[in-house]
Amino acid sequence: MNTTFTRRRLLTAAAATFGAPLILPGRVLGLDGAVAPNSKVRLACIGVGGMGTGNLKSFLNDGRVQVVGICDVDSKHREAAAALAKLGAGDLTGDYRAILARKDVDAVMNATPDHWHAVIATAAAAAGKDLYSEKPLGAGIADGRAICRAVEAHKRVLQCGTWRRSGMKTRMACEWVRNGYIGDLKVIEVAVPGSFRVSGGFDGTEPNGTPPPEIDYNMWLGPAPDAPYSPARMHYNFRWITDYAPGYITDWGAHFLDVAQWGAGMDDTSPTEISATGVVRRTKGIYNAPESFRIEYQYANGTRFVMVSSEDTKAWGIRFVGTKGTIFTENDRLETDPVSLRAVRLKDSDVHLFESKNHHTNFIDAVISRGQTAAPAPVAQRAATLCHLGAVSAALGRPVKYDPAAETFGSDAEANALLARPLRGDWKLSV
Repeated sequence: MNTTFTRRRLLTAAAATFGAPLILPGRVLGLDGAVAPNSKVRLACIGVGGMGTGNLKSFLNDGRVQVVGICDVDSKHREAAAALAKLGAGDLTGDYRAILARKDVDAVMNATPDHWHAVIATAAAAAGKDLYSEKPLGAGIADGRAICRAVEAHKRVLQCGTWRRSGMKTRMACEWVRNGYIGDLKVIEVAVPGSFRVSGGFDGTEPNGTPPPEIDYNMWLGPAPDAPYSPARMHYNFRWITDYAPGYITDWGAHFLDVAQWGAGMDDTSPTEISATGVVRRTKGIYNAPESFRIEYQYANGTRFVMVSSEDTKAWGIRFVGTKGTIFTENDRLETDPVSLRAVRLKDSDVHLFESKNHHTNFIDAVISRGQTAAPAPVAQRAATLCHLGAVSAALGRPVKYDPAAETFGSDAEANALLARPLRGDWKLSV
């Protein structure tokens, strides 16, 4: 039985119920970039290893979505994803540009390594595609801002993969903080993993070799610096190499610092002083991202965040510390001190934050309605900026001062040189 309940049927039923004429806004008629009524959102997935596969499965479970294309530089990943989506060889490619050139693609899911995010996202926006883009928004502060400009210029919907914004307990914690139920906010403590959880049994000292036939290694490198092939470099383990990402500073920091910003009400700004200390890196092999660190963030209004690496799995998450209590949140965990905070129910006059019950569903809702996403580009940019600021301080080995309005380090030329990642060869960001 076909259980799909289309928007046209819903609107028709509503009009009949209330005896009113059916007047449809332009966006419902398929104008202003919206999907036409009675049509499914035609989605293509770029990068389908790891999180990409998880995202693909989530979208396949939404009856409003039709997955029409798969792109990955690893043909084994493509074929596995094609089997899930029941697609043929003609819908598979190793080059994202073939996906963006298709007129039958409304939106793309981008779960490529961090160094690809800005190139693909800006090109997708310029091609008129809405975007579900994995975190962090960009691999550098300037890269993320370029994505924001492209999304705004081309009137695209973007949902960043910082999915904790769609978690009920995360939202409740942030609402309690925003409404003063823990008193004045003193500090937000964030703990992320320390030692790298490396996939495939590698340690980063493996010898270089020849890429296997199923991998287009030059395309995998894309805009990143040229480097010899090693199986330890690719797929999940790109995170531990600073040419692509600064380790857990962005891998988990992008999630947890995003929640910290939300709870502190800092979605539209950034800290002004940042200091990374206790930075430890491996001394052998290609894994050179910070593996141990403490990063302090100071905002102009006195708000302070502290992010530390920790081997204690129970500490991983976000702790809001106030003058009258504390709240710890991470995914399904929500702990308060005093326990009585758990009984708090918001008043009508309280701040009520944007509610999304499912991150992927919320994205499709917004694609159809041209409405709001839980993690739009400007919000995701400020969350990613926190990560990059910490990485810059760690790279320079000293504190840095930042101008949130200009999104620069003022007269600090050494730090400003790290605002954007250089792009190899002919790769560029689209306008």
